[in-house]
Amino acid sequence: MKNIFTYSTAFVLGLALVATPEADAQQFSKRKQYNSVGFSLNAMNYFGDVTPVTNFTSFRFGATRVGAGVSITRRFYPRISGRFGLSYGRISGDDSQAANKDDPDARFRYNRNMSFRNDILEASGVVIVDLIENRNNYLKRPDFVPYVFAGLAGFYHNPKGLAANGDYVALADLKTEGQDKAYSKTQFSIPFGGGVRYRINRNFDASLEIGWRKTFTDYLDDVGGKYAAAGKLITPAQAYFGGGNPEAYLAAPPGGGTFDNGSGITRTRAGDFAGFDAPGNTRGDKGNKTDWYIVTGVTLSYILTPRIKNPKFR
Repeated sequence: MKNIFTYSTAFVLGLALVATPEADAQQFSKRKQYNSVGFSLNAMNYFGDVTPVTNFTSFRFGATRVGAGVSITRRFYPRISGRFGLSYGRISGDDSQAANKDDPDARFRYNRNMSFRNDILEASGVVIVDLIENRNNYLKRPDFVPYVFAGLAGFYHNPKGLAANGDYVALADLKTEGQDKAYSKTQFSIPFGGGVRYRINRNFDASLEIGWRKTFTDYLDDVGGKYAAAGKLITPAQAYFGGGNPEAYLAAPPGGGTFDNGSGITRTRAGDFAGFDAPGNTRGDKGNKTDWYIVTGVTLSYILTPRIKNPKFR
């Protein structure tokens, strides 16, 4: 997946370089530049440790959540635009729904029984490269334009877990893997993807877009490493969500057996699962060091009619 991200970003940046030669800059005057504002309805998904298969291609449609966003876009050149956007949405995951208890590998994640939800507030800036150029003004823009984009984003997130009483509890400050310091709720990501834009009329465009977010954290789901070392999970809340301290669970039978974590599924420490959450054992997927999220959206954009200055005659 790292290669896909690298090649996709390089492709977009390469297009941006070859799509803005000096001749285009001279022919596409400032009088033809324009701004537009957009309003988006998004669907959000996540890729990480609490998905059917722990790789980039795996996500569960049932975990899709709705989001929304606003943006402003500036057309600079026949193919090149810049866009700044703000968006809000939620991602979620649940081992009891995503993992197959009959699969030889997934059954361990099913028994792990992690679940979370995470509300993400994102601010992004991207470069958009149209695959069909427009040397004219906005009135003569093409009816149908495919495009690609890449850029930089910052986001705030706060993963929460479902407690037995039905409340959602913020997990970062609990340090559920025994970290000395809680992971940051403010992170950066690299957004990239593509879409198609359709001209509705003089001032309105509609677009369908899909974009991946390459993050630099493994804790969108609060699962990233190993079960906490002995003595690290002190409070009942830490033990409840972190595991690795079985005796702190009120429902945990001494000496093994089963216990319920409140989501309707029973974990077990019997047989093949004996000691699965012992301190130091793997809690997340050690092969994937970062989580991803994906935004698929429909956007309605309104072009702000540019002011055209009439030439002065003497």
